[in-house]
Amino acid sequence: MNKVLFIGRLTKDIELKHIKENDKNVTNFTLAVDRPFLNEKGERVTDFIPVVAWERNAEKLAKHTKKGNLISVIGRLQMISYEGKDGVKRYISQVVAQEIQFLEWNKTKETAI
Repeated sequence: MNKVLFIGRLTKDIELKHIKENDKNVTNFTLAVDRPFLNEKGERVTDFIPVVAWERNAEKLAKHTKKGNLISVIGRLQMISYEGKDGVKRYISQVVAQEIQFLEWNKTKETAI
């Protein structure tokens, strides 16, 4: 089973992109997720999780959220590999969003889905 759940804040406004080859909307964004404990200095540690959302999820995010909004993302972890310019194989992990819930609404944008 490949399923992850994160609750965090958007690190920037969503930029919706349209891919002409497959006629789909997509957005890539970063979710700032606080760890549930403090480090040895007593400070909160935050992880920055790369997320990709497609079609309806991407459209809803672009329409109803802004930087700093709290959301939950349920999805699957995806590993991508590629060869860098130096010939070294590199890996990227990202979450593919399957379900997104808004945990606070942006009052300046339209709120009906």
